[in-house]
Amino acid sequence: MEVQITSENFESLKTGNLPLVVDFWATWCGPCRMMAPIIEELANEYDGKVVVGKCDVEECEELAAEFGIRNIPTILFFKDGDVVDKIVGAQPKAKLIEKINTLL
Repeated sequence: MEVQITSENFESLKTGNLPLVVDFWATWCGPCRMMAPIIEELANEYDGKVVVGKCDVEECEELAAEFGIRNIPTILFFKDGDVVDKIVGAQPKAKLIEKINTLL
């Protein structure tokens, strides 16, 4: 299951032992709702290899601002604490798998 990313747990997840994938989203966003099942599937498929989480931009405005999130969904890919890739907008699952595999 995907992790709920908050201001409280973000830093520890970002600097943890596993790569981190963060889906910045909002409840009112149609494309975000389209991506939700894909994000959940990826969280299950990569369990133990990659941390996959969701960050609600309305609950964590400071994180969204820190990473310059202007459009949602935006998915950031972190490795060793740094952003190494980014996808903006709804994307097919295969595209996300391709990006995640580069983290491993």
